[in-house]
Amino acid sequence: MSLPHRFPLLAAGLFGATGVGLGAFGAHALRAALTDLGTRDRWETAVFYQLTHTVALLGAAAWRRSAGGPAAHRITWAARSWCMGITLFSGSLYLLAVTTRAPLWFKIAVPPLGGTALIVGWLCVAAAAWAKNE
Repeated sequence: MSLPHRFPLLAAGLFGATGVGLGAFGAHALRAALTDLGTRDRWETAVFYQLTHTVALLGAAAWRRSAGGPAAHRITWAARSWCMGITLFSGSLYLLAVTTRAPLWFKIAVPPLGGTALIVGWLCVAAAAWAKNE
């Protein structure tokens, strides 16, 4: 099986493992610090979006295995977009939850870019559903 076929499954495994680990880390080791900073909700949002899109990556992996032609290509792009979105959106929220020293440009630019990548991934899913399965 080539990398484009395995990519969504590999990404789901890595993001799933780190999402569960970061969720537990935030709930236990960082709980007091996040509460003191008032950023527990931010951490929990990051974990939620990471794990939600990890499940979507599993679905993309299953669909990618059976799809052909343009649909397969678009599902691969959905997976890539979700990986970028998880990294930028959840990653920035994790960072912003533990620090108060992030530059303003980072706070303003990175989370929305990540959120946009997540949305683009879902639009790629819609485009794959529209495509002929050749």
